[in-house]
Amino acid sequence: MEGLDNTDKTILRILQRDSKKTAKEIANLLNLTVSPIYERIKRLESKGYIKKYVAIVNNKLIDLPITAYCQVSLKSHDESFIDKFENQIINLKEVQECYHMAGQIDFLLKINMRSLEEYHDFIRYKLSKIDNIGILNSTFSLKVIKHTSELYL
Repeated sequence: MEGLDNTDKTILRILQRDSKKTAKEIANLLNLTVSPIYERIKRLESKGYIKKYVAIVNNKLIDLPITAYCQVSLKSHDESFIDKFENQIINLKEVQECYHMAGQIDFLLKINMRSLEEYHDFIRYKLSKIDNIGILNSTFSLKVIKHTSELYL
């Protein structure tokens, strides 16, 4: 976090909790004037500390109550096979997150679905059709204990 002072970190913490906070509201919280806070936010955005602003949607209220974590191991680890797999995963709208892992599995996918039947169809007709997949192992979330998008600063 080179180049970030305590004020920058505090701004980031505030925006992580509520990205709709205005520069004026943040300035009031920090007992500072609006202009320097606005400039700091713009700098944090331009330097890439703030990637984008998003709404976090409640998956249950939009009828996607099933959260699956799918562990994928590839047959071959040649760079071209990995690149092809990554590109194919990027194009699957059902995959919310994908991580290239170190250890026993190669990739971890997070997928939200309406039902187990829909997840079964996704695995059968989409994911398993991707070349070079050796093993697919699925686990399902029973209960969310902690879920945050905030990074510890």
